[in-house]
Amino acid sequence: MKLSKSFAFVLPAIFFLLLVSYSTMALANAGEPIVLWPGGAPGALGQHPEDVPTITPFIADKKVATGAAIVICPGGGYAHLADHEGRPVAEWLNTLGISAFVLKYRLGPRYNHPTPLLDASRALRTVRSSAAEWGIDPTKIGILGFSAGGHLASTLGTHFDSGLPNSTDPVERVSSRPDLLVLIYPVISMRELGHAGSRTNLLGSKPSAELIALLSNEEQVTKLTPPSFLIHTMTDEAVPVENSMMFAAALRRAGVPFEFHVYERGSHGFGLAPKDPILSTWPARCADWLRIHGFAAAAQEQ
Repeated sequence: MKLSKSFAFVLPAIFFLLLVSYSTMALANAGEPIVLWPGGAPGALGQHPEDVPTITPFIADKKVATGAAIVICPGGGYAHLADHEGRPVAEWLNTLGISAFVLKYRLGPRYNHPTPLLDASRALRTVRSSAAEWGIDPTKIGILGFSAGGHLASTLGTHFDSGLPNSTDPVERVSSRPDLLVLIYPVISMRELGHAGSRTNLLGSKPSAELIALLSNEEQVTKLTPPSFLIHTMTDEAVPVENSMMFAAALRRAGVPFEFHVYERGSHGFGLAPKDPILSTWPARCADWLRIHGFAAAAQEQ
């Protein structure tokens, strides 16, 4: 069947308009970055962008929103933040009905521990304290991290607090405990099987034995650590799979629910892995787990 000349001309135009419309919709759900400490972050060494931690909100459409939210910690060895582990992940979570907040945390070697943990804690507190404004359930706020961002997420999951009830700052009165953890090829340990670059950027060149133990999060798991979902590959040469294995074993000993998927092959840093037919299955596995915990919309509602 031959198309008329006029229809053949209009068809590409229609396709272009649909593409523009889709792109606009994809961009519309991103809000402006929110400065975590409007009066200046504690320990800030200046007022440059790298000194100002923020969260960028991606609020789920009300038609599918479940009331859950997840703070996203991109990886980058505590030296930079990987773009492909931020916005695309937030947009994926939005398709599940989950609001997302991409954290820009302060990095080494300019900032060492406890600064990144302060930023992650503040992010959780900020989302929880403003939950009603965003239509979020304050008991359904998790944290997701990749690589070094996974270390930061697991640090918050093992070093949270219930808030400071006497603080003059209402945000600081709120608990920083995540309701669940999602850890993707995470750095967990600060010991031999961890990631040397992340350790140096976070702890400095000569950390004490006590500091190494404190931030080796496989040693800090308790029964209060949140339920966790982990992904790793056997062939990860940057962050050995033993990091996730040790954390899963610690969760098991503490009686904390978890789900752990190990892929036989795959390099480090694949993010959502959109071009890999095998690794790209992990978001679906994670979505199923998030449904179990009441975070994600039922499959037929997406």
